[in-house]
Amino acid sequence: MMAGYLLFATERYALPILAPLVQALHASGQEVAAWFEDGAAGSQLPGVPNIGLKQALAMRPRAVFSAANWVPTFLSGAKVQLFHGFNVDKRDSARGHFRVRGMFDLYCTQGPATTAPFREIAALQGHFAVAETGWPKLDPLFRDDGGDSAALRSAAGGRPVILFGSTFTERLSAAPHLHAQIAADIAAGQHYWLLTLHPKCPTELFERYRALAGANARFIEPEQVMAAQRAADVLVSDTSSIVSEFIVQHKPVVTFRNRVPKPHMIDFDDPQQLPAMLARALHPDAALQAEIVRYADTIHPYRDGLSSERVIAATEDFLSGEMGALRRKPFGSWVRDLQIRKDLGYWGPSQRR
Repeated sequence: MMAGYLLFATERYALPILAPLVQALHASGQEVAAWFEDGAAGSQLPGVPNIGLKQALAMRPRAVFSAANWVPTFLSGAKVQLFHGFNVDKRDSARGHFRVRGMFDLYCTQGPATTAPFREIAALQGHFAVAETGWPKLDPLFRDDGGDSAALRSAAGGRPVILFGSTFTERLSAAPHLHAQIAADIAAGQHYWLLTLHPKCPTELFERYRALAGANARFIEPEQVMAAQRAADVLVSDTSSIVSEFIVQHKPVVTFRNRVPKPHMIDFDDPQQLPAMLARALHPDAALQAEIVRYADTIHPYRDGLSSERVIAATEDFLSGEMGALRRKPFGSWVRDLQIRKDLGYWGPSQRR
């Protein structure tokens, strides 16, 4: 296999992040392959061959794009971090979004709120570069999606469309608490609901929410979430990254017991308040709308649907040396490399650039 670009993922939720990047790579005539491990194993991206460890080694990719928090460090090519979500304050920064493990060469950040902290870390540690590109996952929100979102919306018959999405983190999840109220609203039929859950949510929750599908609701699989976000008027969620994904469209979000509620959210803690929260979200006042726009432009100001192209351009700039030389990776990265090798059963030579 000729050198090209390798996509790496460990969960199904990475597929919508990588899919727009695939389109951009194919449009520029690049060779692309995918290596999917763990929860992403067996997944498929259109037009992309799935390969394993031996083939990835033989491929000697120019770059490895990872939508996971780790990457096989012994492969050739630049290791590029794309992120699997926004920073939504699920945990403190030292353990969460801004934790740097020493495995990546280039971080492609989503917007100013992410760029500034990573550039501060890069200035101190020097073993990775940072480029603000926007997030490939959000490209479909701002360009033609082939009618996918229109098809989801058409079933509403002109009614407001409400999207429900919940995190898998049990202590933060709204799904167990709001099921009865959502079911009642679906039965009333004034709104049309699109329902989705994080792939790591318990099977029992999936069964309960799938059972709500019918004339007034549809269950949405992970691969359809971006089209559902584009189709919906309002999001109901909790402390989930989907809140930030949705709000970049400048649409209102209703959050249930958000860990760190902010002015752009309509946050509530009593499930019985859901109808009132929906009414407010469907008719946001000027102050709320201004907060929505302000926050959205801080986390992801790019509304052109071209973040994937910027990721590719930044990667090429890095490979050509335009971002300067990197310092040696920290000791912790070598320890992590040994763990990855053990997990994957590979003790051969490293193919670092």
